[in-house]
Amino acid sequence: MMSTAGSAGAENHDHDVVVVGARCAGAPTAMLLARYGHQVLVVDRATFPSDTISTHLIHPPGLAALDRWGLLERVVDTGCPPIDTYRFDLGPFALTGSPAGEGFEAAYAPRRTVLDKLLVDAAAESGAEVREGFTVEEILFDGDTVTGIRGHGRDGGSSVHRARIVVGADGLHSSVARATDPVAYAEKPKINAYYYTYWAGLPMRGMFETYNREDRAFAAWPTNDDLTLVVCGWPMRDFETNRSDVAGNYHATLSRVPDFAERVSTAAQAERFVGTAVANHFHKPYGPGWVLVGDAGYLKDPITAQGIQDAFRDAERCARAVDDVLTGRRLFDEAMHSAQEARDAEVMGMYEFTAQFAVLEPPPPEVLQLLVATSRSPAAQDEFVRVTAGVTPPEEFFAHMQARMAGEAPAPS
Repeated sequence: MMSTAGSAGAENHDHDVVVVGARCAGAPTAMLLARYGHQVLVVDRATFPSDTISTHLIHPPGLAALDRWGLLERVVDTGCPPIDTYRFDLGPFALTGSPAGEGFEAAYAPRRTVLDKLLVDAAAESGAEVREGFTVEEILFDGDTVTGIRGHGRDGGSSVHRARIVVGADGLHSSVARATDPVAYAEKPKINAYYYTYWAGLPMRGMFETYNREDRAFAAWPTNDDLTLVVCGWPMRDFETNRSDVAGNYHATLSRVPDFAERVSTAAQAERFVGTAVANHFHKPYGPGWVLVGDAGYLKDPITAQGIQDAFRDAERCARAVDDVLTGRRLFDEAMHSAQEARDAEVMGMYEFTAQFAVLEPPPPEVLQLLVATSRSPAAQDEFVRVTAGVTPPEEFFAHMQARMAGEAPAPS
């Protein structure tokens, strides 16, 4: 994936920034940089609309970003229903509350066929050049410095696109990350395997529902076209055994909650099963001439569905930092190091919470005691839900609840 010069006959173009990947991290990064006045090219091997593996749930902090960009109304107008209640059924008790935060009372879960197309169009409207159906063949280098990309469109025509900065926003299999081999840290292994599909005739009434039963879990929430996403998860130790019969194990997981399994039995499966298992890690998100944003730079288990809003906020951080560099306000290493520190400070607590939440084992006695106490207070349940929505930092919630149980603090208001 390395080269130092363009191939003979390849068409050459110069840009301030080339963004590789045009979905939830890349399209907003390109859009914001174009709005800053920079010459931006964003490429993606997909053509839009197209689907991708995703929980596609946008919690209120993600909606706040869409609102800042003037795009929230477009998402709402797709007919995607609001989700104003989250319910976590843990068996002996349940935690039910509102995800409200940052001025928004509900979440939304638009299909990626809808959301990604909307974001790509917004990037183009903002002045970014968008090339769909473009496959990146090489990341170009001059010594250790990334200088551009070489690739081809679906017509087979080869082209070279050079830039002052190349942004890798191409997800967990990022070509930019493979070529630059960034340092990884805070690594954790894959925790669960997840399989999902969509169901017609399974109304959710504005609910996000999740159920934990011993070493199995599943969740459901509504999306576009009157469909409901239902995703089931089991530990990676069962991955090889279960992969030969995904449908059977999926329904066996649902059967651990007979009432919900009965609801699904009256619905119609609308699409095939899709599966994923995600490693957990951070990458140092920059180096000479390159930056990583979204899943290319930071990846975690999808059980808390933070990916889209994390990508949005990462895009904003990246765009501000790159703008600082391109306008000469800050040196590259200074701007990017500050962006990395800000990212890690914002998401590390949720990263650790997600990894603990994803382990399908009984919680330690002290955590169980805290969750039971939470179940007895509607206000505390709201606060727990806001943790899962990325509104309240996990460490803040748990510290408050521990103080309350010790008689040192009032209940959350």
